[in-house]
Amino acid sequence: MNAPTVTRRDFLKTTGSVITLVGLGGLFGSVGTAVAAGNSEAEAADEARGMLIDLTRCTGCNSCAKACKTANNLPSSSQNPTRLDSQTYSFVDVRKNQETGKDLFVKRQCMHCVEPGCAAACTVGALRKTADGPVTYESSKCIGCRYCQYACPFGVPTYDWQNPLGLIHKCEMCKDRLAEGEQPACAAACPAGAIQFGRRKDLLIQAHARIKSNPDRYINQVYGEHEAGGTSVLYLSGVPFEQAGLPTLTEQTVPHYAVSVMTKTPFVAASVATVATGLHFALRSRDHEDHHGAETHPHTTDEAES
Repeated sequence: MNAPTVTRRDFLKTTGSVITLVGLGGLFGSVGTAVAAGNSEAEAADEARGMLIDLTRCTGCNSCAKACKTANNLPSSSQNPTRLDSQTYSFVDVRKNQETGKDLFVKRQCMHCVEPGCAAACTVGALRKTADGPVTYESSKCIGCRYCQYACPFGVPTYDWQNPLGLIHKCEMCKDRLAEGEQPACAAACPAGAIQFGRRKDLLIQAHARIKSNPDRYINQVYGEHEAGGTSVLYLSGVPFEQAGLPTLTEQTVPHYAVSVMTKTPFVAASVATVATGLHFALRSRDHEDHHGAETHPHTTDEAES
């Protein structure tokens, strides 16, 4: 039988890379902690931007979700998206107002935390909090370890299972549009004025002013002002935020928990991340060699690699 085989050289190369990186595993925890430390300084900048979403104004038209797909070159559908995935970075969640029985529309996307747990948990710096406000993602650095998924209390990062090495997908607050002086596509597309874009500190002032002037319309809370250490996406609502499907969180920053868990389980954290890193670079190196004809492995197939 011509069973798929991998040469001894391939095996030793892959195993050697993994063992070497496991030996350096302790460094990765330091990287995650350093990222977390830098993030709080970035968000402290006065120019950090964010969005204020007023759930009392949202009509559920899905203009924001459609604009998001267009801006990010994501495939569209005749059906409105109902969850975050590798092809959907924002959607309108339909809930029920328990008091009136009417539909409650809740725009969902990355919360762009002030001190993001995803960036703190990322061992290779693929996720980063920028001074502008967005939490950005660099796919070329990603090793597909999915630590960011476990660290995010909002369930935002999604994993692309169709990609052999795996990639994370999430809203980046239209960072390219921001760089050109434009607002995020979702905010620009909202016809009801439910999404306001601006400096986070100004949005908080505006949010509290709305609550003060319309106490019967809003509950006395700005979601994201303090939750998980604060987020750059803020919410106003006429009903408790639990009804809107937003998690109840303390003021404790998520990186505090992420670093704590990784510290208490250093071997597991280092091993998983470094093994994934070793395989990532070993497979990339082999693909490069095959492409240039340096070596041939006639019985090694894509199926065997996966």
